[in-house]
Amino acid sequence: MELVELLDRSTAAEYATWFKALADATRIQIVSLLARRGEPMTVGQIVDAVDVGQSTVSAHLKILAEVRFVLVEQRGTARYYRINQNCVSCFPTAADVVMGRPVPVQPGASTCQTGESR
Repeated sequence: MELVELLDRSTAAEYATWFKALADATRIQIVSLLARRGEPMTVGQIVDAVDVGQSTVSAHLKILAEVRFVLVEQRGTARYYRINQNCVSCFPTAADVVMGRPVPVQPGASTCQTGESR
């Protein structure tokens, strides 16, 4: 029997938070909306698009921002939310790693945490 390398615990824990953040249909819709729109949106614009209440959308955005899938930008009194392309690009790699598939070139974990390119 071939010895299989186990995914290290800290990487597994980080990926688990990503998967958990996407374990809700509304959060998937929000991520998809922001990714496809390609520009920052207010909570009100997101509410109109996903047809869910403002407090629910705000709670989902908070969860997505905690794992850095979504970045928040304050403009005057309004908050604008946009997809964090750097972090989202790590996600398919996370799925590949978990499934034991060959890993494509992977940005550093700090890129996903900060949302900035190195």
